Amino acid sequence: MTMANSERMAAVDTAWLRCDRPVNPMVIVGVLMLEGPLDLEELRRTIAAKLLAFDRFRQRVEPGVSGYWWSDDRHFNIDRHIKRVRLPGLGRRAELEHFVADLASHPLDMSRPLWQIHIVEGYEAGAALVVRIHHAIADGTALIAVLLSMTGSSADASEPLGSDDGDTAEEPAEGSWSDLLSPLTGAAGSGLRFSGELWRQAMKRAADPAATLKEGAGVAAELAYLMAMPGDSETRFKGQPCGSKKVAWTDPLALPEVKVISRVFGCSINDLLLASVAGALHDYLVDKGDPTAGVEVRALVPVDLRSSHEKTVLGNQFGVIAVELPVGMDNPLTRLYEVHRRTQALKHSLEPPVTLGLITALGYAPKFLQDRLLDLLLSRCTAVMTNVPGPRHPLYLAGSRIRQAMFWVPQVADIGMGVSILSFDGKVQFGLMTDTAIVPDPEAIIAKFVPTFEQYLYFVLMEANIEPLPEDAGAAT
Repeated sequence: MTMANSERMAAVDTAWLRCDRPVNPMVIVGVLMLEGPLDLEELRRTIAAKLLAFDRFRQRVEPGVSGYWWSDDRHFNIDRHIKRVRLPGLGRRAELEHFVADLASHPLDMSRPLWQIHIVEGYEAGAALVVRIHHAIADGTALIAVLLSMTGSSADASEPLGSDDGDTAEEPAEGSWSDLLSPLTGAAGSGLRFSGELWRQAMKRAADPAATLKEGAGVAAELAYLMAMPGDSETRFKGQPCGSKKVAWTDPLALPEVKVISRVFGCSINDLLLASVAGALHDYLVDKGDPTAGVEVRALVPVDLRSSHEKTVLGNQFGVIAVELPVGMDNPLTRLYEVHRRTQALKHSLEPPVTLGLITALGYAPKFLQDRLLDLLLSRCTAVMTNVPGPRHPLYLAGSRIRQAMFWVPQVADIGMGVSILSFDGKVQFGLMTDTAIVPDPEAIIAKFVPTFEQYLYFVLMEANIEPLPEDAGAAT
């Protein structure tokens, strides 16, 4: 194999490439819903100019003697990656959700660069874009930054993003995970000291993976730290996935309304949204006749560990933190207070830098060992959840305003549920992706999210005697 136009794949990206399974392809799926007619030629030019400026979108994965390589696709043709479709029937949300789910159920073509964009024409008097990009190319933070580079702040495609009000795509929304975990994000280097042996093996021995594996004591110590956590509750949200996906999402909530409610309770926006997710899952279990007392659902949440100047650097630079949702709590206020206590405690967690080092080290290990260790770890979890702050102002793509956006990172191993919360343009969207063998009706959970959230609005409107949560709540675990 000729390596003249090739680059060795980083170990952490190799780990995510090898996570591909028939039941869970490692593909990030995004949906952009656009107002008005879409200028297809302008969209194609934008993709060619912005997306293809990154080499990864013109390169394919090739196996080598010592790992995987990114190699230029000599037969690259952008038209193989951009597809135009129309939905059957009335072409409304149900049909779009079905189309997205069908795409999410299938892997990308490994013989080509690992991305694809479907343009859904005529969707609700406008259009929709379904974007699929393999996790090996980059994590969600980098890919969102790449996609935002294709947008502008007005219908004039020549006007750059953010020029109307000075806002930027990188500015986090209030209550975002980056705010919650800012001590970790800003001090990833200090995390190296707490995970020294693992980080030395994973980061300094990139050229000598054999030596890395021989010095496995540090890896074993870090694995013991992560594997010590008990499994979460056995619910119908766990099971053996079949690979067939379903998706559903809510209408957007007004972000100012969410902010007002969170301020009344003295909690973060995150606390309020996570409590609403827990409540929706609780009510779904009740409807199914399942016991809920004491039920805990653990979700894996990616945490960005990039510095501000690395946001558009491709590759994977994130850790993972485990968030336990108190699904078994019946009382909405008690549930919210408990979520707040737990998120406060997470500020002191070292899991994100530890898991980044762990995944990097596994990228050097044989695939069978990676699979067994990840299966052991992930069997203690039920869902993958992302909570991403997007731009606060309107965005335009190829002259059309983006009215709603949603995306899901892939589920891993046998996890069959992906939860997404995305704030954008003064609104908050909530979406769910499930494996049909585990949760065949995600729309039933989605239907409970807004009513659960509105319970907190009800307390505010009724002027209930609400005491703001103390600042140091949950400081001690």
